[in-house]
This record gives sequence, C-alpha cells and structure tokens, in this order.
Amino acid sequence: MQRTNTQKLVHCAVMAALALVLSMIKLFHLPNGGSITPASMAPIILIALMYGSKWGLFTSVAYSILQMVEGFYPPPVQTFGNFVLVILLDYVLAFGALGLAGLFAKPFGKHQWLGGVVATILVIFCRFFCSFLSGIIIWGIYAPEGTPVWIYSLGVNGTVMVGEMITTGIVMAVLLRFLPLNKMKAH
Repeated sequence: MQRTNTQKLVHCAVMAALALVLSMIKLFHLPNGGSITPASMAPIILIALMYGSKWGLFTSVAYSILQMVEGFYPPPVQTFGNFVLVILLDYVLAFGALGLAGLFAKPFGKHQWLGGVVATILVIFCRFFCSFLSGIIIWGIYAPEGTPVWIYSLGVNGTVMVGEMITTGIVMAVLLRFLPLNKMKAH
C-alpha cells in the first residue's frame, strides 16, 4: 500500500510538472490576453482518469499552486475578499475542476475513450465557467466602454477555452485511443 501511494504521488508530480511545462509553450497568443497551449491540461486530466477524483483533485490543486507561482497576475481589486476570490476562481477552482475528469467519465463504464473525451470537454467547460465568473466579477473593469462585462468575459475567456478544448480534446482522444491507462497505473 505504501509503495503504491508513493508511486501514485510520483506519477502525479511528474504529470503536474509536464502540465506546467506545456502551459509555458504558447501555440497562439490572443489579442485580449490568454493563449492556447499544446494541451497543457491533458496530463492532469489523465491522472484524474487513471486514479479517480481523490488523486485528480490533489494533482489539480497542486497544479493550480504551480500556476500561481509561475505567473500570478495581480488583480485589480480593492478588498481582501476579492483577492481571495481571484485566487479561487482563476486558480484553485478553475484548475481544480480538471481533477473531476474521472468522476465525469465514470458513467461511461468500459467505454474509456468516449468517457475520457466527454470528461475532458466537461472539465474544461467547468474551468471556463470559473474564468468567466472571474472575468465578470473581477476583470470586467477592463471591458471596453459600452461593452457589458459578461460579453467581455465571454469573449476573452471563451476564445481561450474553446482553443484549449480543441487542442486538449484532440490530444486526449488520441491518447485514450492508443494508451492502455489501466496498464500505466501504479498498482
């Protein structure tokens, strides 16, 4: 049991590090901020699919902390509560949602490929929703004059997350088709 948990912990750490490295590679920089990466969320989603929500959440929250350390942008907030809200919505909850992929894939049973692809789309949508809320609540002050903050947030966060959903969805579909996840797990 101890050896298995140590192997899982190491596997989670390696995948979080891989996700961080992939997040530093920018395929496209978008004009309103954000960028599209080469499926930087895929390693975290793979952990959640292989080991379930407990390990997936552990890894995704650790990854959110790595993301904050690597590139935290000071939010335009005046209160401590809003500062905490930025940390939760832009990092902990947004990246933490990736750890739920195993939960979303579970109803598909033995249809690993379909469950994994659907779970990938759902967790990236959850991440988008967190960023969308943050865009409205916190970052909306950057909306052009006359533009409703929800449209601004939808435009900025939607373009980034649709791009990420496409790259990550394709990579996950290929990986899940050809990688035997059950054989890769620490047992």
